[in-house]
This record gives sequence, C-alpha cells and structure tokens, in this order.
Amino acid sequence: MAWISIFLLFSFSLPAFASESSAEVNNFLSAAFKESPEIHDVWLSGDLRPIVRDILHHDYPLARVKYWRIDQRTAWVLDEIGKERPITVGIVIDQGRIEKVQVLIYRESRGWEVKSPIFTAQFDGAQLDKDLRLDRTIDGISGATLSVRALQKLTRLALLLNQTIMTGEHP
Repeated sequence: MAWISIFLLFSFSLPAFASESSAEVNNFLSAAFKESPEIHDVWLSGDLRPIVRDILHHDYPLARVKYWRIDQRTAWVLDEIGKERPITVGIVIDQGRIEKVQVLIYRESRGWEVKSPIFTAQFDGAQLDKDLRLDRTIDGISGATLSVRALQKLTRLALLLNQTIMTGEHP
C-alpha cells in the first residue's frame, strides 16, 4: 500500500516524459530501500537555482525535485536530455557518496551503452569536490558522449541536492 502512495506522489511530480514507465521507477525504489522510504521534495529556488543551472547548463524543468529518504540514504529520479531525448536515471546516495546509478529509461537511438552496469559502476563511491565536480574521472563511451555527459550532470545534481537537504545549506 505504501508503494502505491509513493507511485501516486511520484507520478504527479515528474515531467511528462518521465512518467512513461513507472515500473522501472518502482523497481528501482524497491531495490534501493528495504522498507518504505519517506518522500520529500527540494525546491530549486533562491541561491540553489544558479548552482543547478551551472551544473546542467540550463534550468531544470521543474521547480522542485522529489526524493526518497531513510536516515542518511536518499534516492533520486532525475531526467536530462542526452542528444535529443530525455534519459531517466535513478541515483542512490548514502552518507554523501553515490551508491548506485541506474539508467531507468533510455530513449535515445544511440549511446545505450550508458545503461551497462559496467559503465554505471564508475560512479560508485563518487562524491563532489569543492568545485562541485565529481571526485573522479568517468571514462567516456565512443558514440555516447552526450549520454555520458547527461549521467555526469545528473549525478552531480543529485549529490548537490543531497548535500543541500542533509546540511540545510548549499555551496
């Protein structure tokens, strides 16, 4: 029953292109948490807005972002355009470090290799440095440059938002 309420809250909070497949999102959240997490949101306003714009190189399409949380563990489902179409990515953060990155919905005609667990495992343990960059280099994939960049942007965004909600501040 709790997952139904999570789904309903989630489905009304994402851009239209992210609601194409709730099964992937529900499976991601079920794997990320053993029990039902609390759903929250963070507003992309004030001083946070230009920082988000710097990371993405554009404004995020929503004024607020939903996330799920139990203690120091959060899960984020975010969207970013690859070359032409949105990519929906699930990101789990535990104690300020990436625990898991999973491409939930890939809509591009090329670059699907970013869905591979071998590729996404590069993000495991990553955190932000003082310049709001990932603290490691992520190897690219020939022919998937824009999709790789989209995943890098989304992981940086999730880490920034996680830092914001955990500390009540942002850099």
